[in-house]
Amino acid sequence: MAMAVAHQHRESSSGSINKHLDAGKYVRYTAEQVEALERVYAECPKPSSLRRQQLIRECPILSNIEPKQIKVWFQNRRCREKQRKEASRLQTVNRKLTAMNKLLMEENDRLQKQVSQLVCENGYMRQQLQNASAATTDASCESVVTTPQHSLRDANNPAGLLSIAEETLAEFLSKATGTAVDWVQMPGMKPGPDSVGIFAISQSCSGVAARACGLVSLEPTKIAEILKDRPSWFRDCRSLEVFTMFPAGNGGTIELVYTQIYAPTTLAPARDFWTLRYTTSLDNGSLVVCERSLSGSGAGPSAAAASQFVRAEMLPSGYLIRPCEGGGSIIHIVDHLNLEAWTVPEVLRPLYESSKVVAQKMTIAALRYIRQIAQETSGEVVYGLGRQPALLRTFSQRLSRGFNDAINGFIDDGWSLMNCDGAEDVIVAVNSTKNLSATSNPSNSFSLLGGILCARASMLLQNVPPAVLVRFLREHRSEWADFNVDAYSAASLKASSYAFPGMRPTRFTGSQIIMPLGHTIEHEEMIEVIRLEGHSLAQEDAFISRDIHLLQICSGVDENAVGACSELVFAPIDEMFPDDAPLLPSGFRIIPLDSKSNDSQDTLATHRTLDLTSSLEVGPATNHATGDAPSCHSTRSVLTIAFQFPFENNLQDNVANMARQYVRSVISSVQRVAMAISPSGLSPSVGPKLSPGSPEALTLAHWICQSYSFHLGTELLQSDSAGGDSVLKHLWHHQDAILCCSLKSMPVFIYANQAGLDMLETTLVALQDITLDKIFDEAGHRALCSDFTKIMQQGFAYLPAGICMSIMGRHVSYEQAIAWKVFAAEESTVHCLAFSFVNWSFV
Repeated sequence: MAMAVAHQHRESSSGSINKHLDAGKYVRYTAEQVEALERVYAECPKPSSLRRQQLIRECPILSNIEPKQIKVWFQNRRCREKQRKEASRLQTVNRKLTAMNKLLMEENDRLQKQVSQLVCENGYMRQQLQNASAATTDASCESVVTTPQHSLRDANNPAGLLSIAEETLAEFLSKATGTAVDWVQMPGMKPGPDSVGIFAISQSCSGVAARACGLVSLEPTKIAEILKDRPSWFRDCRSLEVFTMFPAGNGGTIELVYTQIYAPTTLAPARDFWTLRYTTSLDNGSLVVCERSLSGSGAGPSAAAASQFVRAEMLPSGYLIRPCEGGGSIIHIVDHLNLEAWTVPEVLRPLYESSKVVAQKMTIAALRYIRQIAQETSGEVVYGLGRQPALLRTFSQRLSRGFNDAINGFIDDGWSLMNCDGAEDVIVAVNSTKNLSATSNPSNSFSLLGGILCARASMLLQNVPPAVLVRFLREHRSEWADFNVDAYSAASLKASSYAFPGMRPTRFTGSQIIMPLGHTIEHEEMIEVIRLEGHSLAQEDAFISRDIHLLQICSGVDENAVGACSELVFAPIDEMFPDDAPLLPSGFRIIPLDSKSNDSQDTLATHRTLDLTSSLEVGPATNHATGDAPSCHSTRSVLTIAFQFPFENNLQDNVANMARQYVRSVISSVQRVAMAISPSGLSPSVGPKLSPGSPEALTLAHWICQSYSFHLGTELLQSDSAGGDSVLKHLWHHQDAILCCSLKSMPVFIYANQAGLDMLETTLVALQDITLDKIFDEAGHRALCSDFTKIMQQGFAYLPAGICMSIMGRHVSYEQAIAWKVFAAEESTVHCLAFSFVNWSFV
């Protein structure tokens, strides 16, 4: 009996195993079954067990298939999809690497030709030195750097223009793929499979020149169409007008083009070009668009139209676009200009003599724009808040164009200068004809009763990294901006009088929220919405939000981008701004100036900050001057500020005075911020000798710590942080709130570490407006007054636990406060009074 039961058990186990094996066998699905499964896969590539069982019940044609087999089908389907995507990605990478390899091989061939030419010239020069009497010249070894000049009479007839066009084509090709210019690699732009392209600048030639080569997944005709529309991608291009266009005999076209270029700062005039543009195809299927200036200042539009511009020269430049096998194009870009640097102040001439600036503003910008369009076309770019890429590009262009218009203030746009008050630091211009709407829909425009006022100014910055300053201005708006002025500009954009929330009493909380909208492919420019949080001070409106929204673009935040301009441009908008919302841009532009060789020993700025934070990094951590990046020290840049304000006719003078004073206050705040973030961690002996009343940051840190040790007999900081520049950072990050105030009849604070700023709920800029009596309550005042004599005689005093006040009116409790005198270097002069609040917290 037992043997029978065992036998029956073995048969049952064997049947279960066979059934399990049958369930895992390959199943041949019918076309109808595959179609049903594909429909489910399109909706949900990874269905749950319950969803698979539901599928079997709802779909009769799948009733004979086990749930496990359906699970295996979905696993295989996901695997095939992953393999397909990977294969597609590898094919794309392979095409890109093949094209990059072709570019590098061509670059290698060009360099070899250049080496051969230099060897030939070297041998020729040696022969001349050895045999000075023999004046033989080998014409084949002469350099082709010199650009032959065309005669002015050739431009008077179509045949002459065609001759100039063919000459321009030959010279452009010799620069793009030949050795007509001695190209060197652009600093900080190393070629590679992940780079946008290969970039080079001229080393020694007439004018300034830059070149770029790259692979773009667009067809040549589309690329040429985009690049010929220069105002769409070149932010400094004010206008481009084609005056004449006629066909050339070889199937190409010749155009006479007049172009106006914005001035980047208020300290220089704008430029214009009168050029011939030649578009043609080569025998190998490549498409070429080349361009050059026709003559001097006499040709082109009427003299009245160009009276505000300096005529610049464009040497043979253009685009060589070659189709690639498998799609896409290889593009060569050459920009060669003579910007007439002699027409600007000497301090700005490096800006007009720098090939790196031309590379960043034109050559690299053109290639990046083409790459951006290609990625948007392929659907690789995703933007926020439901805005389309083309729309965001339009907003970015409108902000940039409006800011450039404000800086330049062209007469033909309706701008005129107002009478100044005698101080020329801030220029105020008025435009009574300007309409805020840049769209064709008049229903969304707001016609102002008066017009627009613009207050603008420029200043030279010494030893301040533009990228760091722009990042700080972007992330710490409360350090320089006035919320009430922002509220006025935002309220003025409202079309009805009842919607003027900014004109009512409002308290700015100091908080700002950055909401990203999009960015370019290399994050060199970001577009975002800024929300500034405000609350009404009126009791009846206590629960009504007074938030302000700004549309903002920020660019040039990469410290390693050589020659890049840094910008922060913003305009007030509604919370749900429409696509054709009116914009009134204001902002900052910081342009680096290349240091000349004889400027390396320039003295440092004589005005130094009183804050310890002058040697501390403010904002996100950055990598200063590593690798190919230039050093931040002994560098100069020009800062241009322009703020626009709407006004009504009866308030023009009041708004003008407000605008002038506000821009001056912004300049003052930016100067203090610039000195605070300047990487000046230098010992006092390096710079000019400083008076005890204006100590270097590192010196003041040592004075605080040494005085504390002298009076109390113990160290303020740990022993391992007492040397070098680390004193600054450890004092800044000390857990106790450390503050210093001046010894005047009305003591004001001159320093606070991070904990001190948090306790007072203030900022670096506002700190020096706070007096000592504002933070102590009545008991604290009595304790301080009773111990003040002891502090001055003994050098220190322990104050009992108490309550102090932040500038926001919040109560702060502390367990103990220590006060001590801070001696100067001679230990005989008292520089200031220091306080340390131990274990403080908000009540």
